[in-house]
Amino acid sequence: MRLGGARGLRERWSAARRRTRWAAATGAVVLVAAGGAAWGVAADSEPAVRTQAQRVPVVDGPANDQHVTLDTTFYEPVGRSKAPVVMIGHGFGGSKDEVKDDAEKLARAGYGVMAWSARGFGKSTGQIALNSPDYEVKDVRQLIDWLAERPDVQLDGPGDPRLGMTGESYGGAIALMTAAYDKRVDAIAPRITWNDLAVSLFPNGTEGGTANAGVFKKLWAGLFFTSGSDGSSCGRFMPSVCSMYQKVAETGAPTKEAVDTLHRSSPASVADQIKVPSLLIQGQTDSLFPLDQADANAKAIEKNGAPVSVVWFQGGHDGGDPETGRLQGLVGGWFDRYLKKKSGAGDSSGKDGFTVTRAGGIDSSTQRVVVEAASARSYPGLNAGTHQLALTGREQTINNPAGGSPASISALPGLGALGSLGDLGGAGALTGRLPVDMPGQSATFDTAPLDSALRLTGAASVRIKVTGKGDVPLFAKLYDVAPGKGGDGANASPARRLAAPLRVEKADDGREATVTLPAMDYRFDRGHRLRVVIATTDMGFATPPQPATYKVAIASGLTVPTVPALTAPAAPLPAWVWVLPAVALAIAAGILVTGRKGRRERGAEAYDASLADVPLQIKGLTKAYKNGHLAVDDLTFTVEKGQVLGLLGPNGAGKTTTLRMLMGLIHPDSGEIRIFGRHVTPGAPVLSRLGSFVEGPGFLPHLSGRDNLDLYWRATGRPAADAHLEEALEIADLGSALDRAVRTYSQGMRQRLAIAQAMLGLPDLLVLDEPTNGLDPPQIREMRDVLIRYAEAGRTVIVSSHLLSEVEMTCTHAVVMAQGRRVAAGPVAEIVGSGRRLEDAFLEIIGTGNGEASP
Repeated sequence: MRLGGARGLRERWSAARRRTRWAAATGAVVLVAAGGAAWGVAADSEPAVRTQAQRVPVVDGPANDQHVTLDTTFYEPVGRSKAPVVMIGHGFGGSKDEVKDDAEKLARAGYGVMAWSARGFGKSTGQIALNSPDYEVKDVRQLIDWLAERPDVQLDGPGDPRLGMTGESYGGAIALMTAAYDKRVDAIAPRITWNDLAVSLFPNGTEGGTANAGVFKKLWAGLFFTSGSDGSSCGRFMPSVCSMYQKVAETGAPTKEAVDTLHRSSPASVADQIKVPSLLIQGQTDSLFPLDQADANAKAIEKNGAPVSVVWFQGGHDGGDPETGRLQGLVGGWFDRYLKKKSGAGDSSGKDGFTVTRAGGIDSSTQRVVVEAASARSYPGLNAGTHQLALTGREQTINNPAGGSPASISALPGLGALGSLGDLGGAGALTGRLPVDMPGQSATFDTAPLDSALRLTGAASVRIKVTGKGDVPLFAKLYDVAPGKGGDGANASPARRLAAPLRVEKADDGREATVTLPAMDYRFDRGHRLRVVIATTDMGFATPPQPATYKVAIASGLTVPTVPALTAPAAPLPAWVWVLPAVALAIAAGILVTGRKGRRERGAEAYDASLADVPLQIKGLTKAYKNGHLAVDDLTFTVEKGQVLGLLGPNGAGKTTTLRMLMGLIHPDSGEIRIFGRHVTPGAPVLSRLGSFVEGPGFLPHLSGRDNLDLYWRATGRPAADAHLEEALEIADLGSALDRAVRTYSQGMRQRLAIAQAMLGLPDLLVLDEPTNGLDPPQIREMRDVLIRYAEAGRTVIVSSHLLSEVEMTCTHAVVMAQGRRVAAGPVAEIVGSGRRLEDAFLEIIGTGNGEASP
């Protein structure tokens, strides 16, 4: 989710804006240049959408003397002769073209849709006035007049269309503003937008703080204003707006003119006039318009008696998961309810007053975080159900460096999804290494370790005492500190990469201030501590150029809000739950007829005492799939105790299919597998002596590594004493990382945690499918050491790989496969030294090869 559009800002955010944009609206007037009608291109079997492009002239300005032409497109409703209409605007810097896909979706849902380029953007004329009531709001009201004249638009009265508005960021604000100034708007769904633009760009996180005393959000302001540039100093902005920004940028402090101008272009200035059903969607990964902006809008609209629903989702201006499908469903459901008047429009209708999306487990097939939603019937605000936690820490001296550089880093404005990596693990190792707080520039205060997990939902607060010369700008952040060795810095990570700026005025003799920390939804695990960090610098904000020294002390405990009413719906039972009993009855009938005979025939082969000490023997194993592909062809080999055996072969060689049969997950067509002399069948008791992971690990990212392992073992139903957890952990050698949330793990750490999970119970036979996937050479060497240590006690390890170099580094023995057949087997040294013989065998068997099929 981004501010929007073309040129500078769009280029900076190109990587992070691979997602659908929703927009708000403006007004319209008389059609001047009728654009040609065209049929939209339908995706797959979806119905085509008919569109009409036109340029609409409007008149605006304080004296109604500004003549502007707006570039618009109308999307005709599919399957309806008269329909409610939705206006979709674009983000800042964009144009009407960016909302095409979303407009077509709404049109196919039976809505007329208008998209337009706001004045100063795209092919529209005029200059940018930042959603001013005298300019952009007047434009939108005239577009509404134009819509009311269309024969396919449903009317509530003469000149009054049944109208909804939605928009993201810049477009979201114009939806709120238009709803205040034009009573013809019937419902709105603004996204990631502001309540007060002055407070957003000059925030002050102290109690009673105002924009006049705020700290300048210089990086976001710079991106905001330069995105409207056409190469000149003022670009397409109105001269008064450009001059206002230049004065602020030079001094780093807000002027009264700037605060007044920005406030007038904000819903906060007309909050008492917004009286329509409002779905307010705000991002949790957003340092430009944080959650408190949606909170302020919600409070104001609720006070007016209008229905309000608030949604916090994973994305935002700093990146994160855009949750495009979920949000489109919520917006569509909201308009179905209030424009089409559908009762009980479904779970996506927005009927819940508060919805928060949270990172759930990791999908083992895609390695993507699964996002789940929790809902409550009413929106509680940012300060519900508060808990008090004591903070410890002496008074500390911190320094503001000359020039304010080097600066600490919280969010990464303009770098999009990079700012959210630290919350998801994997690539998050990159942001985890960023210098979040510079030495000597921050004071830290900790709670005691938590006795139980704590879910913070809202804005925590704390009272501090600051001593310094004159007015003191500071930045407050909240950290999650995991237990373990390695020092506090190694175990501390930002709860969210957000900072609350504050300016403590007249602090010469010491002054107390209540600091409101960034609003968020975040789980702190049992045994973790909450840490309040007060820093002197932040990369995204303007700070004094003069060096200075301040003293900071804690004056109260930490107030933490919670919302226990938030609950996630239970997942529906899959169809197989209902079908399976009937299938089971049919199978049972067959078993009754053939069971006795089969047991007598298999009894002799169920156990071979001569193989009681042999971990694995495979003889004549064959598996073909329905498409005729022979995945495994007459495969035979034996693995002895203490070996680390590599199952080596190119992709499609049949390695994973072999491992699936070994674990009893699929049936071979012929041949047999014996583990310690026991015949392997699905659910065979001997499989309890085998530990494995195939095709990637899956963990709950918000839990620590230790808690994930504990939860996994408890799910097996076996006694805790049998887990041998400490022995497995010692071999995996995760160190202090074990007590950190898995979302902070690198790919290599997750792989090692998966191996530790497979080692639980210290199985005699450990089977790992591509355990070095995603690891660099040093990590592969560490993995080799782990596996060798495991096998030293007489246990056996089997790993699959398609790289000879990895098997050479990790294994003692190898079985080489190609096209489902065994090419060679023996000690790794012999396999590597076989040279031309091995190559010839590969060429003879592989031929052109077509890869391994799936069942």
